[in-house]
Amino acid sequence: MTALPGGAPLEAAVAEGARARELDRAHVFHSWSAQAQLNPMTVIAAEGSYVWDGDGNRLLDFSSQLVNTNVGHQHPRVVAAIAEQAAKLCTIAPQHVNAARSEAARLIAERTPGDLNRVFFTNGGADAIEHAVRMARLHTGKYKVLSRYRAYHGGTDLAINLTGDPRRFPNDRGAHGVVHFNGPFLYRSVFHAQTEQQECERALEELRRVIELEGPSTIAAVVLESIPGTAGIMIPPPGYLAGVRELCTEFGIVMIADEVMAGFGRTGKWFGIEHAATAAGPVVPDLLAFAKGVNSGYVPLGGVAIGDEIAATFADRAYPGGLTYSGHPLATAAVVATIEAMEDERVVDNAARVGAEVIGPALRGMQAKHRSIGEVRGTGVFWAIELVEDRATRAPLAPYGGTSAAMTETVAACKKGGLLPFVNVNRIHVVPPCTVTAAEAREGLRILDEALHLADAHTA
Repeated sequence: MTALPGGAPLEAAVAEGARARELDRAHVFHSWSAQAQLNPMTVIAAEGSYVWDGDGNRLLDFSSQLVNTNVGHQHPRVVAAIAEQAAKLCTIAPQHVNAARSEAARLIAERTPGDLNRVFFTNGGADAIEHAVRMARLHTGKYKVLSRYRAYHGGTDLAINLTGDPRRFPNDRGAHGVVHFNGPFLYRSVFHAQTEQQECERALEELRRVIELEGPSTIAAVVLESIPGTAGIMIPPPGYLAGVRELCTEFGIVMIADEVMAGFGRTGKWFGIEHAATAAGPVVPDLLAFAKGVNSGYVPLGGVAIGDEIAATFADRAYPGGLTYSGHPLATAAVVATIEAMEDERVVDNAARVGAEVIGPALRGMQAKHRSIGEVRGTGVFWAIELVEDRATRAPLAPYGGTSAAMTETVAACKKGGLLPFVNVNRIHVVPPCTVTAAEAREGLRILDEALHLADAHTA
């Protein structure tokens, strides 16, 4: 191959990548990393479900970067919309109306469940969570916020305190009114449950107990990922989110659904919380935080979809919050193009179909074949493989919050085979773009299947 997507000469792009890497190591401070220990991969091009590394190797992107490129890389309609908006109006202060923001808000509100009819735009998912909590506190006049262990809500000051994984530990001073509780996760149940029904019932009992012991009169909100993402893609058992909704209603607590990762097609539906619908109807949170897939990360953007009751709180009372780039025209133009492309190209249906017909069956087949796989779970293009040292004890292949030689070797084999995986602790997440084809999914799964032999070598 002598040229990259778009016709750029490969040799020149590799040289440019080498210069970029040199400058990166000299000047860029990376997130979540010990700077001297980094060996970051250079990316010189991307298109569809693929990226090209600094040596010109093509890798199938089974990470969707940070699980956000839902329409794939360089989608022509989204790229064109950004260019068209840039030629017309690059930026404008958020107090002024602009067409891209208005249309983006309409398209989002049409797809959110229930009466989530107004949208406050932020710069990303973490500040969407920050503002959702602020709204809940002002609406209720209460301060405490409950969030579950094994969750991630962002890297800003409050959001990282809400987070329930080890990234919280160095940042948490216990000063934000956050109380954590255990949510349902049958494979590693803390409730000694044997069935999904038991896990659901006991997890709801746990939440009720925490609410009662903390004092309902002090609790403003419960914040939950509708389907936890980086913490392990643990699908809530049937009835759990509906039960949380009932508890919030009973005690006058705001329910905040974090759809930053699960939203906009990732789970095979527009929003992950749609999977929680019961015979009584959909589960509708009071606030819904989103980001990532809303415009596939092409321009940074997040937001909060707001229910009518909370919106009414601020009808004649100023909301004390805002951002210079709230509803930025380039970002919201990308939202409009992304949602329209997803509708026209039936991207959400594709995610559901590839998950049900290709990814799910293949992963279950691998589980029967590889002794290192303790469990596979997921929906749409949102799957996790739980890797263990011993199936009987369920001892993870890497310690909680850390890594291991077994994981490092397995990931290296994936990359050598042409696959870019998403990895967290002892799990490999299968999270390709929602636009991934069945053939691309099968190819990535074949590479992963081969790499897992290395994980097997470290198991009992």
